This record gives sequence, structure tokens and C-alpha cells, in this order.
Amino acid sequence: MIPYEDLGRLNKSFFNEYEKEFSSFLESGWYILGKNVSKFENEFANYCGSSHCVGVASGLDALLLGLKALDLKENAEVIVPSNTYIATILAVIQAGFKPVLVEPSILTYNIDPSLIEAHINKNTACILVVHLYGKCCEMDPILDLAKKHKLFVLEDAAQAHGAEYKGKKAGTFGDIAAFSFYPTKNLGALGDGGAITTDNPLYAERIKSLRNYGSSKKYYNDHLGYNSRLDELQATFLSIKLRSLDEINKHKRKLAKLYFELLAESPFILPEANNTFYDVYHIFNIRHPKRDELKVYLEENNVKTEIHYPVSPVHQLAMKGIIDHFATPIANEINKTTLSLPISFMHTEEDVRKICELLLRFK
Repeated sequence: MIPYEDLGRLNKSFFNEYEKEFSSFLESGWYILGKNVSKFENEFANYCGSSHCVGVASGLDALLLGLKALDLKENAEVIVPSNTYIATILAVIQAGFKPVLVEPSILTYNIDPSLIEAHINKNTACILVVHLYGKCCEMDPILDLAKKHKLFVLEDAAQAHGAEYKGKKAGTFGDIAAFSFYPTKNLGALGDGGAITTDNPLYAERIKSLRNYGSSKKYYNDHLGYNSRLDELQATFLSIKLRSLDEINKHKRKLAKLYFELLAESPFILPEANNTFYDVYHIFNIRHPKRDELKVYLEENNVKTEIHYPVSPVHQLAMKGIIDHFATPIANEINKTTLSLPISFMHTEEDVRKICELLLRFK
């Protein structure tokens, strides 16, 4: 069986370092917001090319606190892609703002910059872009629109650790960027975790306060805050894995290149790839009109796959009466036809060759 993901195998090469640092962590006696969190924050900020990084409890919290830090006007509208994981939209709603959905490009699966301006009005305050599947959005026209209309830009970079657009890394384009370190991410923890990057020191200090009950000084609370702190132990693990992130990304890109080569003449719709983008393939998806049959066929032949995502946020029961009035035919088409193939750090080129042999026999 070729699994879609095997986190035990994926992390095995890091076990010795994890165990060593875990012992040090236990002996330190300092388990919340200690030196390991500060160390990782500095390392990740340097890796991304940002001035500041603030560790939080999850990617969702990173989005929520990022929106809160921008101090948007009451009832502000936030533009979001219709093709995204629901966390993006949950953050907007939970922050007290109104999500306005914009359709993706059918080629990149990211928000279509040419469709954004039609949704901008006097209530629009922010464009929230999502670098989906490990591919950056087309940021130049988006930043031009934000400048023209005086809008904030927030990046959801939860799937884009190390991804680049025109040589610049995800997490450095907007006012604030949010990352997730969920275990399956290219830079994954051994539990939940997230971070926010920004070049604005005011936002960084505000987020540090918001993550810690709204407090900058113990027992003194300046804001209505949250309990959302990156765990000291997870920060330790992330520092170890960060040293290998470029290697992880290069391995996934090598596997993606093989998929492209072996499936070039196939009936499957492959992701768009060009030199403007440095894609890191958190997910390698193909599309096919018989997606569900294809998924069953591969599983019967010992290949596990996933669907990212089978149901658009607009069709989720939780969103009834909130965003279900938006028409999202392009997102719906992606949801109906997309299939994610195995492409993790623990997969091999031989795995990809076997998968492609099976795909090419699918009728």
C-alpha cells in the first residue's frame, strides 16, 4: 500500500534530534512562551524574510488574530477566495467581519485577480489571499488593487512554507501573513501550531498581546485577548525541522516534476506550473470528471489519495445564511473533479512511477 501520508515515517529522520531536545525541554522547567518559542520565531522570520514572527496555537488563530490586529472598522467586508479550506472564512466571521467570496482561476485554483475589483465597495477593508496547495497567488495585480483602493492585504500561507512568487517568499507580500504548522504541512509540528509574520512592529506587538489574554505585562490586560500561544515543545520540534524545510520542498518538487513528465500525455488535468512561481506542492492535485471512480480504483490498487476539498465552504451547513448566497461555479467544478496524489517527504520516485502506471491504465 502506498499511503497518502505516513507521519511516523515522515518524521523518523528527525527522531534523534527530537528526543534530545525533548529531554532538554523537560529539564528546563519552562513550558510556555520560553526561549524555544522566541528562537523559532526569529528563525522563521529570517527564513521568510520578514521582520517579525509571532507564534500562536494554530493556523486558524493566526488568521483570526491577524485580522484583529489590523483593527478593521466594524462590519468591514473582507474579500476571500471561494476555493479555500473553511478556516479562512471562519476566521473572517469569528473576527466579526463579512466575507465576500471571489472565484478562483481554473488554472491556478487561487483567487482570480481579474475578478476582485468588481467586489470592492466602500465597506471593503481587506483582501485575504490564500496560497493554496503550496502555490503563491499572483500578487502583483492584487497588491496594485490594494494600493489603489487603500486596502489591507492578509496572506493565508498555511500551505505555502517556502513557496515563492517572482523570487519572493509567501508571507512577505501583505501587511500580515498567517501560517499553520499542522503535522501534514511541509513544515509540520507534532501537534497544532501556527505563526504570524509581518514587517510592522505595531502589529507584531499587538498580536503578542492578543495571543496572551490581551496582556503585555503579567496581570495587566490592555486588550480583549485570547489564549493562543505556540507551545514551547512544538516550537522546539519546528526549529529542528525548519533546518530541513528547503530539502523537504526540493524533494516534493522532484516528485511533482516526475508526475508532470509521466502524465504529460494523459487525460488528467495537471496543476499549472511556470517559472514565475516556486511551488512547494503541499498538495499535488489532478482533476478528472470521473474523480470518485478514480479514487476508488486507486484504493483498490493499494494507493491512498485525498480530496482537497470535496465540499466548498459555500455549501457547508455551518455557512447557511452567511455565505450561501454566493454563486461559485468554478470552485464547485474544482471540488467535483480534484484529487490529491501522494507527494510527501517520505514518498519515493518509485512510488510516483507506480501511481502513474496505474493512472495511465484508468478508463
